Amino acid sequence: MHHQGRHGLPKDPDLAYAYYSNIAKQTTLDRHNHTLQQSFVEAVYLNNEEALNLQTREDHHIFQWLKHQAQRGAADAEQTIARMLFWGQQGLSPNIQEAVKHYRRGAVQLEDPVSMYDYGIVLLQGHGVDKDIQKGLTFLKKSMDQGFVPAITALAWYYEQYEHDYRKAVQLWEKADLLGCPDAALNLGVIHSLGLFPGKPASQYMAYTYYLKSANRGQIRGAVHLAEVWATGIPGNVTRRPSDAVLWVKWAAEQNGYLGRILRKALDSYLLSDMFSSLLYYVIAAESGYAPAQFNVAYLCEQNAGRFLDPAFAKHCMWTYYNFTIQSENSDTYALIRMGDLLYEGHGSRGRDLFFAAQMYTQAALKGNPQGWYSLGLLAEDVYRLPLSILSKLGLSKLYMADNSLLQTALFQRCRDSDIADSYLPCSLALFKVFLQSFQKEYSDSFKFLAAVAVVAGPTVLVIIGALRRRVLSLN
Repeated sequence: MHHQGRHGLPKDPDLAYAYYSNIAKQTTLDRHNHTLQQSFVEAVYLNNEEALNLQTREDHHIFQWLKHQAQRGAADAEQTIARMLFWGQQGLSPNIQEAVKHYRRGAVQLEDPVSMYDYGIVLLQGHGVDKDIQKGLTFLKKSMDQGFVPAITALAWYYEQYEHDYRKAVQLWEKADLLGCPDAALNLGVIHSLGLFPGKPASQYMAYTYYLKSANRGQIRGAVHLAEVWATGIPGNVTRRPSDAVLWVKWAAEQNGYLGRILRKALDSYLLSDMFSSLLYYVIAAESGYAPAQFNVAYLCEQNAGRFLDPAFAKHCMWTYYNFTIQSENSDTYALIRMGDLLYEGHGSRGRDLFFAAQMYTQAALKGNPQGWYSLGLLAEDVYRLPLSILSKLGLSKLYMADNSLLQTALFQRCRDSDIADSYLPCSLALFKVFLQSFQKEYSDSFKFLAAVAVVAGPTVLVIIGALRRRVLSLN
């Protein structure tokens, strides 16, 4: 609420940061203390058929096929099964003990470097198995020898935590950092921050450079540390950036496994056609500010209007949650299109707003959604003159004073020529309609001119005009 200024509260990035950072720090702890009450956070949008088709269960054909492939010695299938069971991904319930069996099989029988790394980590931390430091080290070294970069970072962590050999740890982290490892960059940042880098004094600025690198590589703790720097600044080096700090800790907080569990229940309910329960769980996640859940609430309201939802309530729900969705950092193009449609239609006390509808369609078009170009073409067909500000964003400012049919043609052509194959036919038909309308208008004007001539020229010309008109009508 403080981030977006909802419910009458003013936007306050510093206060928003304070709340988000608490959750973000707890998230880093929760991920290291994984329990069966947590699930991996998956951003599944309910209008994405491909993502929905990847969801599975223990008795589903996808999971059974993966097990069959693993039994035949496919290391990537063994990795996938172990990961899905450990974190509770793609529809599976978390089962850490069963996951460890697959880690062990991949490491011992298949000698797969990724499985060796995973099995080594669970042995070091005692997740689903008795802790065994030496055995874990053995598998990590084997994984590193086969070139798996995260194993280098894990061994460096061992040297730091158990041997207190910072020189050896730093050497390994620097090697892994050069190979793009996010964890290595994070640990180098921490070492610089605490003044534990061999031969160098503590440097918050050096720590900041590594945190920035780590966060950009997707490391959650790196994002939290980076946000801390931007929330306070570093005198003489880094100025405060509270708005950016909020975005990073918000992202880190949204990786929490307990939020993931709510999302898992919502998606499972949807796949079982229990739309009411799905809507309830998604509303819980949506009210935490999670954009994919906000989208799914609006989508469920849209799909169930007139079923178990009152149409007026469903429309209000769509207005509210699609509006929240488009305010996120990476707004979904379907939400932009639907918000544009709602603004075009109007609702209750909200009248039509064609200017803001055009803005929504424009954003969707520029993000690569051909429906945006198509909807803009329909707006132009509705005799709405698109403002110069919109046309400039679209790169069509030269058509501002042009004939309306020329603008429609340009918009529908861009729709037709997009990379989305499904858009070709409807956009081509729209182009053909514009062509027919232009053709009819041109010949209608010609007939009017000939009729004027006929008044002077006499009956002969009228006969010619009649024949021409009958021919055009037969073409139409």
